[in-house]
Formats: sequence, structure tokens, C-alpha cells
Amino acid sequence: MGWLPDDFDHPLRVEVGPGYHLRPIRATDVELDMPAVMGSQPRLWTIFGPAWGWPPATMTAEQDREDLARHEREIEAHESFNYALFDEEETELVGCVYIDPPEKVGADAEVSWWVRDEYVGSGLEDELDRLVPRWLAASWPFRAVRLIGRDLTWQDWLALPDLPDPEEPDALRPSS
Repeated sequence: MGWLPDDFDHPLRVEVGPGYHLRPIRATDVELDMPAVMGSQPRLWTIFGPAWGWPPATMTAEQDREDLARHEREIEAHESFNYALFDEEETELVGCVYIDPPEKVGADAEVSWWVRDEYVGSGLEDELDRLVPRWLAASWPFRAVRLIGRDLTWQDWLALPDLPDPEEPDALRPSS
């Protein structure tokens, strides 16, 4: 078995409080994603920059479109998942939830999320904070989810040991 069971169907829409929902992001969402990300770029960089180098201050719409297309391919292949938080009519992208295979020891999934600056501390952010752990427990086949930025800081996550790379010959040998 890989990261997810072969027969797993990822959720296509998740209600998040009145008037908002999550759905897998697509490259065609760039016109809503770009202002959401770049409008909150300084804060998002303090969260994700040290780990992911994202979002760069000079990100262009084409770079964002390429990044979203990569996410869309990864979702289709069940390699990782980026869910965008939208208003009901999908005229506003409010934030994102990332569900990734583990990079560090001790978890079978690593999850993080954000909302745009103007939603920080809002009831919608509180609702998303309550929803994500419940949704993961109810709809995903994980046993040990790590909520980065929630149950441990990004700095603590960065300090955890990396999982061995199965492509490395030494990773397959037992340590002495």
C-alpha cells in the first residue's frame, strides 16, 4: 500500500460553515488565487517560507498558474492535495488547506492551512480550524496526522528527522 489506498476517492467538496466550501484547486483558479496569496504574502512567507520557500515576493501570475497546475496534477495522481477555500459562488478564494504525505518521521500525513490576512481571527478561520481535524478523521484514511502550525510549530517540524529517502541505497540498509 502506498500513501493512500488504491481505492480512495478524495472529497470533491467540503462545506465550511455557512457560505463557504473547500474544493481541490485547479490551474484555472489563478485569477482568484494570485490576489489571495500576494495580498497576504508577507505573513504567508513567515509561515511557509522557511520550509517551502513560498510564496516569493516576486511571484508572477504565470508562476502561480504553473504551481496550481502542479497541484492539480498531484491531486489527480493522489500524491498530495491542495484544497482552496471559496465563498459559495467561487468569486473569492479565502485560503487553502494542504494535505501532504509525510516528509518527517512520526506521521502518515502532514497538514497545514491558511486564510487571507483579512480573515485572520475571524469566525470563518475558527470554523476552518475546527473543521480540518474532524474532516481528516472522518474522510481520510490516516491514523497519525500532523497539523503543522497547529499541534507543533513550523520550526519544530523543520527540526524533526526527515524520513529516509527510499531511492537512497543507504535508506534500505538497517542502521548499525
